[in-house]
Amino acid sequence: MFTGIIKDVGTVSDIKKKQETFELSVKLHQLSSADMNLGDSIAINGTCLTVIEKLTNGFKVEAMPETFRRTNLGSLEINDHVDIEPALGASDKLDGHFVLGHVDTTMELVDKQTDQNSSVLTFKVPEEYRKYIVEKGSVAIDGVSLTVSSVGNDTFQVSLIPFTLEHTVLGELKINQSANLEVDILGKYILDSKVGGYDYAK
Repeated sequence: MFTGIIKDVGTVSDIKKKQETFELSVKLHQLSSADMNLGDSIAINGTCLTVIEKLTNGFKVEAMPETFRRTNLGSLEINDHVDIEPALGASDKLDGHFVLGHVDTTMELVDKQTDQNSSVLTFKVPEEYRKYIVEKGSVAIDGVSLTVSSVGNDTFQVSLIPFTLEHTVLGELKINQSANLEVDILGKYILDSKVGGYDYAK
């Protein structure tokens, strides 16, 4: 479980592809690998992965084919930056919103504008996930918990303050670049479930 509050922006230090899987090594800048254990869950760009090896000032994870299909991790290159969030501890503050690290899909950044002290990012969403995006609802984009500021026919917008731009990879996103999307799990359960015999998805 995560909250979408990024604790570090790591740097990809090594990538080893093995047929349809790959190992990813990440160098930490704010966090310490001394605080990690083998088997710990950790979110990279919002993708929940398992620490398989501790490195000096970093760690290594392994991803499977499903990760390639659902996320943008397969397009990473050495020296790329990634958002890092360790798993939520029982005594941690519940900032952000409930994020599972189960990325639903990728989407493209189609527009980027400045609105006084904020940057407004517009993303185009695959059709099957548009029903989960609601104005003032929560989404996780590359692992960052954000509030939807407006919704279009096939797009939605989020507004980012300078702090978020400076302390996550979202400030580096370019037009047509893909980002990971995890929709709000609470909305997904409501829309995809029949409660008390009523189909709320209708």
